[in-house]
Amino acid sequence: MTTRDDVVTLGCRLNLAESDAIRAMLAAAPERTVVVNSCAVTAEAVRQSRRAIRRLRRAHPDARLVVTGCAATITPDIFSAMAEVDAVVANPDKLAPASWRTDEHAPVSESPSARLSDRHTRAFVPVQTGCDHACTFCIIPLGRGHSVSTPVARVLRAIEAHLALGVNEIVLTGVDVTGWGADLAPKPEGGMPRLGDLVGAILAHFPDLPRLRLSSLDGVEIDDRLFEILTGEPRVMPHIHLSLQSGDDMVLKRMKRRHSRGQALFLIERLRLYRPDIAIGADIIAGFPTETEAMHANNLSLIAAAGIVHGHIFPYSPRPGTPATRMPAVDPAQVRERAAQLREAVAAERAAWLHGLIGRPREVLAERDGTGHSPEFAPYRLPPGTAPGALVTLTPTTISEGLLA
Repeated sequence: MTTRDDVVTLGCRLNLAESDAIRAMLAAAPERTVVVNSCAVTAEAVRQSRRAIRRLRRAHPDARLVVTGCAATITPDIFSAMAEVDAVVANPDKLAPASWRTDEHAPVSESPSARLSDRHTRAFVPVQTGCDHACTFCIIPLGRGHSVSTPVARVLRAIEAHLALGVNEIVLTGVDVTGWGADLAPKPEGGMPRLGDLVGAILAHFPDLPRLRLSSLDGVEIDDRLFEILTGEPRVMPHIHLSLQSGDDMVLKRMKRRHSRGQALFLIERLRLYRPDIAIGADIIAGFPTETEAMHANNLSLIAAAGIVHGHIFPYSPRPGTPATRMPAVDPAQVRERAAQLREAVAAERAAWLHGLIGRPREVLAERDGTGHSPEFAPYRLPPGTAPGALVTLTPTTISEGLLA
């Protein structure tokens, strides 16, 4: 959860980017307005959204409190019934000026707020929203709708505005980022635009852009041009986060994922062949319905086989209306235990990876809390006085509290 004075953001980086746009519009609102940008990916995310509403109301008793985001879109009645809430805004309307100010014809600026550099050291640029897939565990398509791509020109304008504020790293975000382009017009030379085309256009248009990072990718959608860029362009960070979800083929089928364990490992092997320093992250679900001990063992072994050092481990959370809720459930205590084992396995991989970075100079982007991140997204403790947003070269000699120092 991210809190920035008048807007509380839960969930994904896309929500974070949209919260920045909302915050800019709130500056012109006719009354004091505070916002909770909610998440629905798990039942716990919904509970956190409700707790955030209560905390925000206590902090701002006289403000108009509005709830938006996926949880508010999927189950609006739950939030409109809360005494603390004054209004609920669904995702399709969250970036409409009419939702935040009296003049519904006021244009939405594509430029970030001038306060952006006071909040972030990297800029999150949405390039896509929604999803056209039907994973059996996922409720997000109900909150985001079908996949919609942001045209290249709009993406370039947004990045240009961020770079003008001195941002040194751009992060492309979306619900299904690798699905970008499928709803746009065909290319003049034939074929549909792919994410590799967008990334190539960004790199060509901004030759001085220091760092470009991609958020979570679906491995089966990585096109040839994107693969070439990921493995051959130094300005694209050697850090890829894959939506794997499981390391067992039967579970993947029951999830209606479009890759197998072998395909995922083959992709990672090819990435490392051309870019040995690449760091692998992944989303993995523990205790998916029907998961046996043998299936869990396959899930667990995927972490070492893939070398996952940035692991997002989610205990399976039944989401109302999704097909997975009709499958035989795993005992909740087992789900928690399996999630803990997966986290321990990721922690072991991560510790060994961090140790291997000792003594190696890396360019680190300074954050605002005295820490920073290398291109591989390894965490560093910064020397005192390092300016937030600066790129500094550091050679760590030790690891302290999970940070290279």
